Amino acid sequence: MLDQQTRDIIKATIPVLEQHGTTITKTFYQNMFSAHPELLNVFNKTNQKQGRQPMALASTVLAAAKHIDNLGAILPHVTQIGHKHRALEIKPEHYPIVGENLLNAIKAVLGEAATPEIIDAWRKAYGVIADVFIQVEHSMYANAAWTGYQPFKVVNKRTVSDQIVEFTVKPDFPLPHLQAGQYITVRVQPEGEENTAWRHYSLCSINTTEGIKFAVKREGAGELKGLVSHYLHDHIKIGDTLDLTAPAGDFLLEQNHKPLVFISGGVGITPLLAMLEQQVQTNPQREIHWIHSCRHADNHAFKKEVDALLAKAAYAQQHVIYTAQQSRIDADFMHRYLPKDAQIYVCGSMPFMEGMIKLLQQQGWSETDIHFEPFGPKMSVVSV
Repeated sequence: MLDQQTRDIIKATIPVLEQHGTTITKTFYQNMFSAHPELLNVFNKTNQKQGRQPMALASTVLAAAKHIDNLGAILPHVTQIGHKHRALEIKPEHYPIVGENLLNAIKAVLGEAATPEIIDAWRKAYGVIADVFIQVEHSMYANAAWTGYQPFKVVNKRTVSDQIVEFTVKPDFPLPHLQAGQYITVRVQPEGEENTAWRHYSLCSINTTEGIKFAVKREGAGELKGLVSHYLHDHIKIGDTLDLTAPAGDFLLEQNHKPLVFISGGVGITPLLAMLEQQVQTNPQREIHWIHSCRHADNHAFKKEVDALLAKAAYAQQHVIYTAQQSRIDADFMHRYLPKDAQIYVCGSMPFMEGMIKLLQQQGWSETDIHFEPFGPKMSVVSV
């Protein structure tokens, strides 16, 4: 428990964090990687280059400061980040490293404004916040379907669009029950790379008869080329082995009487496909609205699978938008095609997510009815 003076000091730093938060977190990452290059094995270099990771950390720190009187208010954010940490094997011993470098970054950016009282208050606050994360992640490790990274054999590799390949992998142990909306984490070490690299990939299906299925889009080019996605597309073949951590994530389908709306962009279709599969298996009577956006027909992944699943639903509407030929999803589209009082699930790229969430909020949708999973750090699109 933090004393009142400490909490007051933390709250007084909120304007500073709003102004300099991302600069502080960029400095933090630079300093930490310089002092602990081994941590480059567990951080996404592309997110660092694009600035998403520093932005996400800045949002997390700001949320903690704003809710320092009641840290329980940020528990949903802690849980979401905790899933990522558990998937990446972040352990309690990593937290002191983060704390030391975060305080040093605050000092470096704020200079004389970072008084000893402010640094001491944030040291105390960080200790309390770190303990919250550690406790949440402890239960996640205890409940994980398997421990650490385990080898999985690639038993199938299937092209599902001009940019997306579906992998099916199997371990040498019985597979657990899968939850639609969750993701596995794949770790590889491409030839010529000093560090290992990892990426989260959403489950395409909850059916494990053939193995675990996940899809990979070939991402980017040049300096922002997706290191892992290109490696998986170009070098991994049937019979090879991939290291995976157990499924994680809190983007889960709620069962209730409300109409169900799925909105996906590009490869964001993958977790929603598994959710659709789960829904028609458990309650095909529920009203379903399927909305998918991609550039063109060749870009459209899993079309046959979606059509087959929607055919099993008692009531389903489908809208496919090819943005190379049609207008993008806008406010008018949402007004015409989204049912009232629905549960909405959205997934896609960071720009797609930002656009869809903004439109939904402008249309008056409640945060409790909007569920989303961006393919990138979630805290960078969360309002705190």
